Amino acid sequence: MNDMIIVLRSLRVRLLASSVTVAMVAIAVALLLVLMSLREAASQAFRRGTGNIHLLVSADASPLVGVLNGLFYANAPANPIAWGKYEEIKNSFPWQWAIPTQLGDSFRGSPVMATTPEFLSNFEPVSGQPFQYASGKAFAEDFQVVAGSQAASAHGLSVGQKIVFSHGTGGSREGGHQHADHPYEVVGILKPTGSAHDRALFTNLQSTWIIHAEDRRENAARAEHEAEAEEDHAGHDHAHEHEHVEAADLTDADKLMTGILLRLPTRPGSNASASIAAQFDRLRRDMAITVAQPAQQIGRLMAIVGDIDWLFLAMAVVVLVSSAISIMLAMVASMELRRRQVAVLRVLGASAWRVFALAITESTLIGLIGAILGAFLAFGGSAIASTILAQRIGITVAGTIDPRSAALVMAGAVVLAALAGIIPAIKSYRTPVSRHLRPIA
Repeated sequence: MNDMIIVLRSLRVRLLASSVTVAMVAIAVALLLVLMSLREAASQAFRRGTGNIHLLVSADASPLVGVLNGLFYANAPANPIAWGKYEEIKNSFPWQWAIPTQLGDSFRGSPVMATTPEFLSNFEPVSGQPFQYASGKAFAEDFQVVAGSQAASAHGLSVGQKIVFSHGTGGSREGGHQHADHPYEVVGILKPTGSAHDRALFTNLQSTWIIHAEDRRENAARAEHEAEAEEDHAGHDHAHEHEHVEAADLTDADKLMTGILLRLPTRPGSNASASIAAQFDRLRRDMAITVAQPAQQIGRLMAIVGDIDWLFLAMAVVVLVSSAISIMLAMVASMELRRRQVAVLRVLGASAWRVFALAITESTLIGLIGAILGAFLAFGGSAIASTILAQRIGITVAGTIDPRSAALVMAGAVVLAALAGIIPAIKSYRTPVSRHLRPIA
């Protein structure tokens, strides 16, 4: 009888035990492949998101928080920067560009960045790769908006569509208070960049100032009328008209922002590190602001994440080794039940080495099936993990499996499975023929 047929029949007889062992191998292989694929992909995705800026100014609690909020839309910054501070920083050095940004509004959960047209023309979400348009164009007037590729896809946006922003995120798709008096027109849809900017919408900074100025003045008027009603105990509402604010009505108090993107002038092939460090040291002396070098902060973040990654990788290796031990124990138990079968094979002419090889083949086959199944699971797991990262953190991670890594992990699983079969193989090799062929009482 063909050896492979013997092995397959043996696995079929112990279908439940074999299936559980195969599943353990598959899970271990899938975990390793997913972690290995996402580890480097996540690092690259974070580094892509910082784009071509040299310094990021915010009023957040720390430089890292400023980077995560300002470039990855982790949360809406709570502390604003005054227009006067922006002008002071802009005029303090001959920057290549200084772009103000404001975060705090949203559209069905997607963040809205209010900025100037220079953001879409000068900022590169991936260094060396500027924004490109799938349709439409950049905003040029108030109450126009450009949607990132992911935001447009998630909400079914198209050029010419009217939408209404909400203040804050509100913890839901609908967001908080809606700015219903000022609908925005979608004028452009961006191509994918593979960064967090894909899930954002971009609009004119002045439009946001107008909306928020109207809200503040309406709230102040309402509070004043309520106070008057309380004083005269009239118990009735004091009607007042909604105050519309024009650009000319804006004061410095209305002109707030949450971030400033700075880039120093550079020459092709030159090293700007010294200049960046000098300006960083100068700006951070201002206690009213927080200054970050995005690339440096992401490097520190990935160093922390890297330490955690190694822990998960080690856990996955432990699971894989545990799977090998499970194979060994399952086969040892199987061999105890199959001593008579092994003795019959010996009597029919099978050599001790052939019986040894059958046991090794069986354990190797379990490892091979588990490794192949684990590779398929890894592709699905990477896709799921990428989706979660995009939704929770705002970064787009290409969860692709490196063929070399897959081959290495799968080969390792098969080798471990083969080694796990050595002890059961030795036991079958040493099975005494005469004792196990005695008639069963």
